[in-house]
Amino acid sequence: MENHFLALFIVGLLGGGHCVGMCGGIVGALSLQGPAGASSLPIHLAYNLGRIANYALAGLLLGALGAVAGSLLPLQHGLYLFASLMLVAMGIYLLGATRSLAWVEQGGQSLWRRIQPLTGRFLPVRGVAQALPLGFLWGWLPCGLVYSALTTALASGSSRQGALLMLAFGLGTLPNLLLAGLLLVRFRRFAQARATRVVSGLLVLGYGLLGLVNLGHGIISSP
Repeated sequence: MENHFLALFIVGLLGGGHCVGMCGGIVGALSLQGPAGASSLPIHLAYNLGRIANYALAGLLLGALGAVAGSLLPLQHGLYLFASLMLVAMGIYLLGATRSLAWVEQGGQSLWRRIQPLTGRFLPVRGVAQALPLGFLWGWLPCGLVYSALTTALASGSSRQGALLMLAFGLGTLPNLLLAGLLLVRFRRFAQARATRVVSGLLVLGYGLLGLVNLGHGIISSP
């Protein structure tokens, strides 16, 4: 499970095109809606803090659920298998099969339809007081990468591990959504470069396959 921290950070970091596509609109609006002449950095920081806090909380809750399920060994093996398969799917996504996680996002649409109207209470964003809860609510936006990462939190079988795993993922997404201007353009070029995606995709895919191998060995060696 230790390898999954790095894997989820890489997925968050180099799944940047997906992150910008999903949340780029609201991030751009934060800059336009901020107070005239004031720095928008605190607003962006607050928005991303709320978003990452959402991920960590979801990881904590699913990790706690996984702890309950982990008392049953067959179910624990099933959760670990599912998490490893989702890492494989994320690796394939990074390699360029960007629709490989679309089916996961469809499952969250009904929940998002109930949450989305709540975001209107904090628009337009004039300061940190609106940006922080808005970021937390937008953390529920249906996202295949987020849902895939959450399966790893579930399989961790620990609320603390689950929260830390999702924190690692959230921190990986931060550069794409926080940086602006020329620096963002340069980073986006790096994140979307074919060589970068191949290397990162193979790395995450390798983590998933390693998890499957370890699971197989564990099952064989179990009494």
